[in-house]
Amino acid sequence: MRKTLICLLACVVLYSCQNQKFKVEGHIENASGEMLILEHNGIIRTEAIDSVKIKKDGSYSIKAARPEYPDFYRLRIKNKSITFAIDSTETITIDADFNGFATEYTVENSYASEQIKSLRVSIINIQNKLGTLKDMTDESERKKMTAEIEADIEQHKETARKLIMQNPRSTAAYFALYQQINGRYLFSPFVQEDYPYWASVATAFHAYMSQYDRSKNIYNFVLEALKDRQNAQKQAALNELLNSDMASGYIDIALPDRNGNETRLSDHEGKVVLIDFSAYEAKESIDYTFALRDLYNKYSKRGFEIYQVSLDRNKLLWEISTENIPWICVRDENGPATQYARLYNVTQLPTTFLLDKDGNITARSLKFDELDKEIKKLLNK
Repeated sequence: MRKTLICLLACVVLYSCQNQKFKVEGHIENASGEMLILEHNGIIRTEAIDSVKIKKDGSYSIKAARPEYPDFYRLRIKNKSITFAIDSTETITIDADFNGFATEYTVENSYASEQIKSLRVSIINIQNKLGTLKDMTDESERKKMTAEIEADIEQHKETARKLIMQNPRSTAAYFALYQQINGRYLFSPFVQEDYPYWASVATAFHAYMSQYDRSKNIYNFVLEALKDRQNAQKQAALNELLNSDMASGYIDIALPDRNGNETRLSDHEGKVVLIDFSAYEAKESIDYTFALRDLYNKYSKRGFEIYQVSLDRNKLLWEISTENIPWICVRDENGPATQYARLYNVTQLPTTFLLDKDGNITARSLKFDELDKEIKKLLNK
């Protein structure tokens, strides 16, 4: 009997949760008899979930199943719509006039929806000004309107920034990030000054609603932007390396050898130097080391040097492996995490750079037969 009661209670609770609903009600003037459609505004598409005919007195009431997570919905009459958010089982009152349905409405019992309205109206006004600008022919008037639009956009973004940072977990903060003008985001995670706002919302949604589709979507979007920024930084470092205005033409390296003596790359200016980023723990290390030895034996007496930066994680293995190495081999205590690998944009091992006698980088990661020819050419200059 006790088990039966527990099962029945569980079923009642489950049924109750599944049948929780939210309600939107209010009055819409000048819309008697019009069909009011409730739509779910999803990530990929917007779909209708219910509809109701507006009564003669303008009143309406419409219900739908409460979403598992806070989400966005629209009330639509013909081609006019109002966007709002639902956070729980609640009743929201939206009053409007059909003639100004998209902008001239009021929202009660949903602070996030009030904020969304303010953001939407701001963007609609900016978009309308852009439409006016399109038809202007007087150049002075165009400049005046352009300046006004730019000021409006900055004011909108400043309002949105404050809203986002006040509560990055809110639906209004999420909505603010995805607003567009002429198909372009006002906030972009790929823009440095906008990135913190995307990161704040993504972090908040991920922390509190990690399984939510919107949380996953924005989190992945921000991660993609972060990777893009990191790649851009690496490329900038490489460009600095290859196009530096410094006399040396390269980024200097100063690291200890196996005996603990600091050795600088710049100590070997005047020689043809092969900067080699590699690791003795790599499975191809033996063959690679023999190939380096052949080059060193062939050209070292003519002014060729190898400056090898080990990215081995195991210091003891490195020390043992370099006991009989005739060229310079240094290692950072940070192993593969050395700053020099980042500065030289090393993304795979081995990676090499060839310096001429003046310290200019002339080649990167050549095959050994090509490397042999290039070393010989530089030594003969």
